[in-house]
Amino acid sequence: MSLKIRLARGGAKKRPFYRIVVADARAPRDGRFIEKIGTFNPLLGKDNPERVVLVAERVQHWLSHGAQPTDRVLRFLDAAGLAQRPARNNPKKAEPGEKAKERAEAKRAAAEAAAAE
Repeated sequence: MSLKIRLARGGAKKRPFYRIVVADARAPRDGRFIEKIGTFNPLLGKDNPERVVLVAERVQHWLSHGAQPTDRVLRFLDAAGLAQRPARNNPKKAEPGEKAKERAEAKRAAAEAAAAE
């Protein structure tokens, strides 16, 4: 059984509140889980200490048993000093696509032709 540490959504419409849970990877997002190990309230300010609440010893227990945190939960664990999140580098993120490059090239060629006249 593969375990995930992930968010389960609660709260009302447009008022999200998340439980940080350990669940079987096959279980639905808001469905059955094994244990609740924290909460996340995105409506609170980023500097509010109650925005993310974790039970550190239970997090360590489940990580030692092979539970894999999702990317968002791994961010929380990294901020709390409970897990290490590897740095990511995507140098092509801001690079325009092929069609945009073709349009820019055509525009530049048209501007050069107009300047030559």
